[in-house]
Amino acid sequence: MSPEASSAPRSLAEALRSRDDASLAALLRDRPDLVAPVPTDLTQLATRAGTRASVLRALEHLDRFALQTAQALAVAPDPATYDTLHGLLAGDDGDPAVTEALPATVAALRRQALIWGDDDRLHLVRTARELLAPSAQHPSPTGLGPTVREATSGMSPGRVQQIVNTAGLPSTHDPVSAVAALTALFADRKRMDALLAEAPEAAREVLTRLMWGPPYGQVTADPATHLRWLLDRGLLLPTAPGTVVLPREVALHLRGGRAHRVPEPVPPAVEPSVAHDPGIVDATAAGQAYTALATVEELLKHWDQGGPAVLRAGGLSVRDLKRTAVALDAPEPLAAFWIELAYAAGLLASDGAADERYAPTPAYDTWLERPVAERWGRLAAAWLAATRTAGLIGGRDIKDRALSALGPGLDRSAAPEVRHRVLTLLADLPAGVAPAPEAVLTRLSWERPVRAPQRDGTEDLRVRLARWTLSEAELLGVTGRGALSSHGRALLGAAPEPDDTPLSSAEQHTAIAVGLLAPLLPEPLDHVLLQADLTAVAPGPLLRPLAEMLGVLADVESKGGATVYRFTPASVRRALDAGQTAADLHAFLAQHSRTPVPQPLTYLIDDVARRHGHLRVGVASAYVRCDDDSVLNEIIADKRAAALRLRRLAPTVLAAPCDPATLLEGLRSLGYAPAAESAQGDVLITRADAHRTPPRTAPEPVPEGPPAPDSVLLTAAVRAIRAGDLAATTPLKAPGPQPAGGELPRTSPADTLATLQAAVMTGEAVWIGYVNADGAASQRVVAPIRVEGGSVTAYDHTADEVRTYPLHRITGVAELAED
Repeated sequence: MSPEASSAPRSLAEALRSRDDASLAALLRDRPDLVAPVPTDLTQLATRAGTRASVLRALEHLDRFALQTAQALAVAPDPATYDTLHGLLAGDDGDPAVTEALPATVAALRRQALIWGDDDRLHLVRTARELLAPSAQHPSPTGLGPTVREATSGMSPGRVQQIVNTAGLPSTHDPVSAVAALTALFADRKRMDALLAEAPEAAREVLTRLMWGPPYGQVTADPATHLRWLLDRGLLLPTAPGTVVLPREVALHLRGGRAHRVPEPVPPAVEPSVAHDPGIVDATAAGQAYTALATVEELLKHWDQGGPAVLRAGGLSVRDLKRTAVALDAPEPLAAFWIELAYAAGLLASDGAADERYAPTPAYDTWLERPVAERWGRLAAAWLAATRTAGLIGGRDIKDRALSALGPGLDRSAAPEVRHRVLTLLADLPAGVAPAPEAVLTRLSWERPVRAPQRDGTEDLRVRLARWTLSEAELLGVTGRGALSSHGRALLGAAPEPDDTPLSSAEQHTAIAVGLLAPLLPEPLDHVLLQADLTAVAPGPLLRPLAEMLGVLADVESKGGATVYRFTPASVRRALDAGQTAADLHAFLAQHSRTPVPQPLTYLIDDVARRHGHLRVGVASAYVRCDDDSVLNEIIADKRAAALRLRRLAPTVLAAPCDPATLLEGLRSLGYAPAAESAQGDVLITRADAHRTPPRTAPEPVPEGPPAPDSVLLTAAVRAIRAGDLAATTPLKAPGPQPAGGELPRTSPADTLATLQAAVMTGEAVWIGYVNADGAASQRVVAPIRVEGGSVTAYDHTADEVRTYPLHRITGVAELAED
């Protein structure tokens, strides 16, 4: 055996043992599931890296060419040489793109411990080979079938010899050598060309149909002549009664050595679709950002007095979602997005009461006081990191239960990563350039190819997430006209700080995005235009106090570039119920109108104010009192008031069995303007912001698997693995006891004490077995410092620190070999 062969790793554990610390850290960074918990040694790390769950997760994170490379190795001999792998991907004619991309791909697969070994002996991890190798139950994406050896494993020796003879090969003494000779024939390009040149045309057509898969076909008990020709020469091999398969070696010859029909070593480019002026893109995105803020504010204002009830299973009912969509003048999917966005930002939650309802949180009031750009920053940052996916609302979960807004089952851990990746692809294009959506989806499909189609026939989740990201980014003002805005680039972290120092946190990204957006937003106005038809026109966004007061005094009639408010008796009464007087309303309108206050509006306010509070409603269950008994006589005589079941208690008092709120609404529906009063006879003033939830925190995103380890954890994990591997692999001095692999050393208490005391004097490291208070056993390499008081103080190489161990918990001790 050559020195090179003897030094080649014989297992994944040996291959990992030959790596340096940086390479081990890269492995743990690429596959964070391997570090939770930290493996005790490299053997355990290799074992964990080969488990089915870990390998599946690693394969799902490969790009298309890396996956094609792994699939090619799965159909290659084990081990395979680099040249064999290159031939399977590049074909007999070679492919310069494959030749250029393959070294980096092999290095990446080796870094992730999916393949190991040198270039002359490449091994695919056994679990990955089992997952990717073709079988009748699980066809390979390569379309290849079993090898000649696998397909003939149940065939009689006599039948194998007949095939060998018919193919023009000499007879052999055993079926193993016969199969080897047939395999060599099919792998020999020249001899196979000569054999196929003799095939009937119909036989060659059959081979062409099976060449790219699926490789299985059906035959009758008495096959046609051209099929018999193929069966007699082993170009088709029976696998079951009536079923034949095209051997892998034959398919590879027909394909020119390629394992895949179309290798894709180069990611598809995200080509520009249309270019806009960057200033127009930013202005468009800023306008949409302001609209997004107004929509969220309108939603929460609509739920100010307590929103819809929470379903027993959690979430919003379909009926309440429809009502909210009507209130927002938006389609239901869009209304669901705004609801989920407000929830993700911590502005909306359930109140936790007995009759649980949704309502704004106290954070909503704080949010309203912030500058406009900062309010947008909070929404955008929450959207970017949220795992709750509004696009799923209205669908069904795996248990066929409906998915509702604000309900369970909407978290998709891949959502933040897909959003970041989609925006990153947009950021890679020049400013103002928008790509075609399908180009983005094609690129994402290459980066994370779908390994299996969806059972329900829908698009892959990542593709749907990408589509939703493109539309939601436009709605939120992160993009404008399909191109990433300047504040969108900053939010993503693609725009550097003014001093060109790298950004370090999401908060910094958001702060810079807010700074870029603020100058683009319109300045709030302090005036409206009153018109004679009892309307007011706001030609732009209004200052918050003005907008809030106007929202109480009038009803929004239309939105757009300008908002139109309409004054009605009900809206004026609403302002009076909120504690305003007629004089206050006249002064407010005169102060904030750029046009004279129309006379009809003045008359309207005075008329409603004159009648407001003329009637008083209290608790009797409810009562009505009025100084003018003629008004009460009028109410008693009105047939429409029969449902209220009013009765006279005194000349100026009527009583009703219903509650005050119902009585108030009933009288208002009759055209009166009653005011509610307290038990002390004072007029009750209603506030628009009366209902808030207790303090609530925004929902935490659901991570996709274990979190990525930071550099501190990686350094500590590599050090611990190295130390544990030292304890597990360091040879002991002969003739001391040699525990079997994984077993703790066992010595008597006297021998243990003597060995530790000797190690203190000599300063040598020893190997101990230790059982902690929880009963967990471990092996450690320690350098004893002192032995006293029933314990040993030593430097623990495994933990890289000085520790004290009770002697009664040490199972045994062994000296290490001097080398």
